Amino acid sequence: MKIVMAVIKPFKLEEVRDALTAVGVHGLTVTEVKGYGRQKGHTEIYRGAEYAVSFLPKLKIEVAIPSELLTQVIDAIVASARTGQIGDGKIFVSALEQAVRIRTGEKDTDAL
Repeated sequence: MKIVMAVIKPFKLEEVRDALTAVGVHGLTVTEVKGYGRQKGHTEIYRGAEYAVSFLPKLKIEVAIPSELLTQVIDAIVASARTGQIGDGKIFVSALEQAVRIRTGEKDTDAL
């Protein structure tokens, strides 16, 4: 089993969710986060004063999947989240040792 964590632009959420559903992902967790990568934020003008925005709003999506779906999930996220502009995001993959569905007690891939 794997945990796939993707940091994406907020307006891409629906496209990513639809793409993940199409490859068989049944659930995901979404968290509003702020951060920066190579773009290092940007400057804005508010009431005539210029100020730096160091952290940009992003969404972090986390999905627990069976290992055999990994390539399909990554491809789906990349295809649906890509704009071709800087700041499209990143995908991180970690091993998942155990999963338990609290309601039924099912374990591992049965719990996903």
